[in-house]
Amino acid sequence: MKIGIIGAGNIGGNLTRRLTALGHDVFVANSRGPHTLTELAEETGATPVPVEEAARGAEIVVVTVPLKRVPDLPSGVLDGAADGVAVIDTGNYYPQQRDGRIAGIEDEGLTESRWTEGHLGHPVVKAFNGTYAQDILDRPRPAGAPDRMALPVAGDDPAAKAKVRALIDELGFDTVDAGGIDDSWRQQLDTPVYGLREGVDGVTKALAEASPERPAAFRG
Repeated sequence: MKIGIIGAGNIGGNLTRRLTALGHDVFVANSRGPHTLTELAEETGATPVPVEEAARGAEIVVVTVPLKRVPDLPSGVLDGAADGVAVIDTGNYYPQQRDGRIAGIEDEGLTESRWTEGHLGHPVVKAFNGTYAQDILDRPRPAGAPDRMALPVAGDDPAAKAKVRALIDELGFDTVDAGGIDDSWRQQLDTPVYGLREGVDGVTKALAEASPERPAAFRG
């Protein structure tokens, strides 16, 4: 499968490592240009490209950039993607530590991923946002393993969500359907499921226990 990854930080880099190891055709981009990705490309066999080309022909595109950088992505960044492309949003809102205050989230009450959708002009599937990057390398387990971790996955498009959940299963993790994008606050920063290393039952319980009230420490 052709997969585009926009952002080559901890999550983007480790997804590049795992997905190429699984035989996928990965095209990876960052804000600094393909020449800065030579080492990752040599390590993994991924193809470094400009951001504008990362989605071209891709069946899945992972957007894993700081939230404040989403509006800076090129207009039409998803143009040229395959029909039915699933777009994974891994983003988190860190207003005090990194992103500054985002009015759409704070004043309009949008979930982080709904806000991101508006800038991308395409539905997204929220996944990996509460996953430790190193776990992507260290904690894959075969299906049925008693210590297999589960990841919450939220999205409005059933076909796109199914495609993402199948990919996560291939990566070695179970998934739990966390509802639509308007429900994705249940897996945002500082919720019980965020960073949780448990299986399906633990993740399902944590999603149910989430509160929509964002703590003061995570408001702008």
